[in-house]
Amino acid sequence: MLWFLVQPASTFASEVDFVVDLVFVSVGFWFILTVGMFFWLLWRYRRKEGVPALYITGNEPELKRFIMWPHYIIILMDVFIIVAAVRVWYMIKQDLPPADSNVRVIAQQWAWTFVHAGPDGKLDTDDDIETADELHVQADTVYHFQLESRDVLHSFSIPAFRLKQDAVPGRRISGWFEPTVPGRFDIQCAEICGIGHGLMPARIVVETPDEHAAWLATASTM
Repeated sequence: MLWFLVQPASTFASEVDFVVDLVFVSVGFWFILTVGMFFWLLWRYRRKEGVPALYITGNEPELKRFIMWPHYIIILMDVFIIVAAVRVWYMIKQDLPPADSNVRVIAQQWAWTFVHAGPDGKLDTDDDIETADELHVQADTVYHFQLESRDVLHSFSIPAFRLKQDAVPGRRISGWFEPTVPGRFDIQCAEICGIGHGLMPARIVVETPDEHAAWLATASTM
């Protein structure tokens, strides 16, 4: 994994990192090769006394191969990138695993509201727990989230989970994540949603089973 990425903290974060790394390495390889070839050609065919300039039409077969073969290799590498990207897309966006718990995520200008299932484990019941700008979850637990917006377009983003999903007014969008590392992580709105967009941070608190049970018991009595 690239050293400058945020530590992965969900089950599919490493899969997303693999695609990012694949693109980075592929593009970086061709960038360095192209720049190196460019400067080598500048040096190789520099102006020399007594050597006339050579006119090249670009139709010479012996020169075309220097364009065509790299082109074929790049297309082949693109196929690998597309396959890897589609696989990860399907894993995250389409193939939702069975849920251990559910949460509702509500975006609005300029705050987040989170609805946790109470002790009965179900949403939309009397023991639901509602919090502002802080989502509490248990590590190694599969969560399905229901994402809504009360006003304009927002985007629910947890960088440490490699999760980003737009919140569209009038729609309830389902998704999932499974946190793996206890701790506190940033939640961001990744879609400009008005003058207070930059003041719309939140936190997701990933807790151990004992910590989460204690929080649940405390929050249920408030």
